[in-house]
Amino acid sequence: MINDGPALVSATKPRGFSQVDVFSPRPGQGNPLAVVHVSDGLDTASMQAIANWTNLAETTFLMPATLAEADYRVRIFTTRQEIAFAGHPSIGSAHAALATGLATIGEGSILKQECLAGVLPIRVTGDPDARTLSVRVPRSRIVRYAADGDAALWHALRDCRLGRLPPALVEGGRRWWLAEMAGEADVRTMQPDSYAIAALAKATGSLGLCVFARCTGQAHGLVVRAYPLGVGLNEDPASGAANAAIAAFLDEAGALDGLGRAYRVSQGREMSRDAQLQLEIDPEGQVWVGGQCHTVVEGSLHW
Repeated sequence: MINDGPALVSATKPRGFSQVDVFSPRPGQGNPLAVVHVSDGLDTASMQAIANWTNLAETTFLMPATLAEADYRVRIFTTRQEIAFAGHPSIGSAHAALATGLATIGEGSILKQECLAGVLPIRVTGDPDARTLSVRVPRSRIVRYAADGDAALWHALRDCRLGRLPPALVEGGRRWWLAEMAGEADVRTMQPDSYAIAALAKATGSLGLCVFARCTGQAHGLVVRAYPLGVGLNEDPASGAANAAIAAFLDEAGALDGLGRAYRVSQGREMSRDAQLQLEIDPEGQVWVGGQCHTVVEGSLHW
């Protein structure tokens, strides 16, 4: 007998499907996301199988909200598992929800997106052809600064010129090690040791390592590279959650000087991308991360 793997629900009609480029000033420069527009009749095993098949960092599934205060609901899957929250899937899903008419912009230009992390507000600004979507991210906190005994971290950072802030482990639902580099060139030219970063992630229960540096004379205030080896990705071309963690870290450390409470990030050029992310810490200390999105692929999913 042939084992067909997870039980897949048969569909009598195709489902709307798109691939969205997130944090992208123009198509092809950001982080791709697969979005299934109509998810009724799909069980968790089917969603996981589809996410594995699309083979992107994340695939999301749109559906009606289960909470009265939400406009719609999204479930987020990596190729391996469902996750409670991530930045670029939240932004890309909001873009798709607006494009398909599943959601409309509410009072104060805010969408309310339900996910496993709760109901998160997404702010929509600008005209429809070049609008920016920003999600309020669950705020990360400093767990601790690096110590001499953190051998796995120092191994991953060997030969790196560090900045003035010591590396730190932060957590906001998901853990990251953050390390400030001495300058933009140190980030751009970094040759990451994937084995060392994967070992660091495993030893500390974290996603991996994210490095950043301050920039001068540029449109962007920070340059960022993220290595989420803890979930099997060598490098992320544009990570909303990682950038939000950096913003919260700088704010908590009292080190936003020169950046202000709203700044732009450049990420992904080392992967032949050119993502641009907008970061803001509002008066209540909440962190917002956003950018532009583009629908690159649109069609039907026959599953």
